[in-house]
Amino acid sequence: MRFTEQHEMLRDTTRRFVETEINPFCDGWEDEGIFPAHAVMKKAGDLGLLGITKPEAYGGSALDYSYAMVSAEALGYARAGGVPLAMGVQTDMCTPALTRYGSEALKQEFLVPSIAGDLVGAIAVSEPHAGSDVSRIRTTARKDGDDYVINGGKLWTTSGIQADWLCALVNTDASAGAGHANKSLIIIPTSTRGVERPGKLQKMGLRCSDTAQIHFEDVRVPQRHRIGEEGFGFRYQMEQFQEERLWVAANMVGTLQLALDETVAYTRERKVFGRSVLDNQVVHFRLAELSTELEALRALVYQATEDYVGGQDVTRGASMAKLKAGRLARELTDACLQYWGGMGFVEETIINRLYRDIRAASIGGGADEVMLQIICKLDGTLPKS
Repeated sequence: MRFTEQHEMLRDTTRRFVETEINPFCDGWEDEGIFPAHAVMKKAGDLGLLGITKPEAYGGSALDYSYAMVSAEALGYARAGGVPLAMGVQTDMCTPALTRYGSEALKQEFLVPSIAGDLVGAIAVSEPHAGSDVSRIRTTARKDGDDYVINGGKLWTTSGIQADWLCALVNTDASAGAGHANKSLIIIPTSTRGVERPGKLQKMGLRCSDTAQIHFEDVRVPQRHRIGEEGFGFRYQMEQFQEERLWVAANMVGTLQLALDETVAYTRERKVFGRSVLDNQVVHFRLAELSTELEALRALVYQATEDYVGGQDVTRGASMAKLKAGRLARELTDACLQYWGGMGFVEETIINRLYRDIRAASIGGGADEVMLQIICKLDGTLPKS
């Protein structure tokens, strides 16, 4: 992939945003278990970071996905993964379908202010019994006059406590039976009567991300809040997953580079038996191996992005990139933490936080096992039934 001066300017802008608006506050936000999403999103929106690929007519920059990838990688240098994750949800998880298939009225009401950072959005797909298996969701939307009446609930909703609106996948046609054809994407404002958010989930990592369980009890929204055609929600969501998975992989490249850089710096200064930890061949050889693996991941992400920009179906490439990102994240941070010794086990160190935060990369947006199943299907290596 060839980067232009415009790519580098965007990378620099994102890195400055991370260094000035995120990193100085990470420790406090982690302790509080939440970050001020509206304030941070507004600053990001003012810099144009929330509408990189969105049309100019709605406040975006109308750039191709390679620019979004560059920004996602730069956000990986944040010292608390919950903040860039929320930004990724805003840009690449809850707004792609709205941008492509939403009505003009919906775009004006929800997309424009989300690009500007005036509203915080969230994607509401997973449920307690339907995580990676999206087809099993049970939340229903029944037509009543000009409205939908929604009942059910969602789980693991990133930004769920602070979100102003949800892009929710629901079952809209009971006659279509279980599976794909009965699903639609509907925008649900969280201020709507019947939307209940009982509290923030306490997680191993990503602690400043307000991940929520959400209940819907006779929630009434107008049918005009449906994105695109009824019954096409599953297809729209699968399309959104491709950008989500590319974003996660690109973001992980930056995060893992941060983990390596911090570990090199620490092991260079840490003395054991009269010399630095880095001075041991087993250490610097291992770090060289991990650096090589990271470059391989970077190349995979860049190639998948280039294919996506070129109009190709990147289901296979995006799935491979996310799979590799999640696997390498666990391997690299585990190895690096070991070289920090006892300090790696202390929560105040950056490697401890990164170790905890990156674990979700192998789960969210489709678990590793789902990525493997997709790759096997596309490669023709699934066993015949």
